[in-house]
Amino acid sequence: MLIASFPAGPWQTNCYVVATASGSECVIVDPGMEALAGIHEVVDEQRLKPVAVMVTHGHLDHMFSVTPVCSSYTTTCWIHPDDRLLLADPLRRMGPEAAAMLQQLSPTTTFVEPDDVQELTDGATVEVAGLSFGAIHAPGHTPGSVMFRSPYDNDGSVDSVVFSGDVLFAGSIGRTDLPGGDHNDMLRSLQTKVLPLPDSVVVMPGHGPLTTIGQERAANPYLDEQYLPRSYS
Repeated sequence: MLIASFPAGPWQTNCYVVATASGSECVIVDPGMEALAGIHEVVDEQRLKPVAVMVTHGHLDHMFSVTPVCSSYTTTCWIHPDDRLLLADPLRRMGPEAAAMLQQLSPTTTFVEPDDVQELTDGATVEVAGLSFGAIHAPGHTPGSVMFRSPYDNDGSVDSVVFSGDVLFAGSIGRTDLPGGDHNDMLRSLQTKVLPLPDSVVVMPGHGPLTTIGQERAANPYLDEQYLPRSYS
């Protein structure tokens, strides 16, 4: 598997380009603000053909370039239905600081849905570009937050990779104080969707460095039983 990533825009959001190998079709995960140039560079260098965009959630810093990418490469956008409305109105669930930053950096920007939008729900599997992405609905940061888990072929030391968006970071978790965020939903997602993952899963977060579930289980204070005292079914 080929995974190229780069931080884009003022929020330094990780954008991922995923393919089976150079010269093949590929999938773009979370094309945020100022991501288009970086995507073009990776695609050209690796001789890739984008065929799908996977959006972990609808916040501005993760979906700003979705429609431009889909228009440039005629790709399909996959998103959870609870966040689909944000493709055309991302500021609905962002704080005033995000609105002010957008007005300053890109005052004429308007948002519309891509031509081809497909909804996915918990447990759905998207087979595209020779890859498989399992959708794990993990609300809390937003109602439609999704992690995408994909098998990883190697020597066996890595079980799979999971593109966690803003659910889980190295040493932290996504905030729940923005419109649409819910702290109890986040606790439930951490308990029932994150902790059951094997330790050898590599986490590709929406911001910051990659990590593993094992590292986070051992050191992330938000996954400690004192932070997650309740059992959720």
